Amino acid sequence: MSVIAQVFVVVAGVFHLAVFAMESLLFRKPRTYRRFLVKDDAEAAIARPWAFNQGFYNLFLALGALGGLIWGGDKGEAISLFACACMAGAGLVLVASDRRMVQAAASQAGPPIIALVLAAVL
Repeated sequence: MSVIAQVFVVVAGVFHLAVFAMESLLFRKPRTYRRFLVKDDAEAAIARPWAFNQGFYNLFLALGALGGLIWGGDKGEAISLFACACMAGAGLVLVASDRRMVQAAASQAGPPIIALVLAAVL
């Protein structure tokens, strides 16, 4: 995998680590839960269990992307690119489910899509 593709894998992984922190560790803060279109404390209390769980999905995707780079070789590359494909798919599902989330979906899916394209062509 080219260095530039690896850079986008790292960007995607770090982004998903940040989302893990927001969903699983910081979700109780109004400033955080409002980023997810949650209006108030009552809605946040209802959403908190799924946000916590979803945060761990993001953590595992990040670990796959970054861990694959650390592992190296063909197997590590395959793991990284699979994690990126999952991130890209999740971003597409996000925007398909709620058009108001287009910016979040682009942030989530953009770097891994770029990594996948670069890995394929370089």
